[in-house]
Amino acid sequence: MTLDELGPRLCILGPSNSGKSTLAVAIGRARGLPPVHLDQLYHRPNTDWQPRPVEEFVALHDAAIAGAGWVMDGNYSRCLPQRLERATGVIMLNVSTPTSLFRYLRRSWFERDRRGGLEGARDSVKWGMIRHITVITPGNRRRNRETFDHIVLPKIRLETARDLVRFYRSEGLER
Repeated sequence: MTLDELGPRLCILGPSNSGKSTLAVAIGRARGLPPVHLDQLYHRPNTDWQPRPVEEFVALHDAAIAGAGWVMDGNYSRCLPQRLERATGVIMLNVSTPTSLFRYLRRSWFERDRRGGLEGARDSVKWGMIRHITVITPGNRRRNRETFDHIVLPKIRLETARDLVRFYRSEGLER
């Protein structure tokens, strides 16, 4: 399966810090599609990652998926059914827990203007996020695989960081 076979409305799913936002920007740039970062829709700008009211997030999400073309990164399972109704393809990333944790620490300490970051906010290490990556996410992997397996759209699963690097190369994408 190639990127072209996935169509103009792509969902990128996967655990935190797996590379979803970076991939969304790379695909968007290469295919002329606007990247939509669900973290930015879910959280209020200029805050320390404070969530919006649910109704506001859902309205922003639904407006974003109404577009003719997009590449959307993030899980937010509350809205996944309507997103998949509009999507033409799905990419699932599944990097290891140590890789996710390393990337989280690196972005929190060293990256200032990261792709998919919250406007007006600076990432910082939070124990809740470390717990999410190390305790919650490993337990969600089976559920995420089952969800992916039941999706009937064209789809690609990238299981490792190495698979992701190969995908970038094979599709001519630049970070």
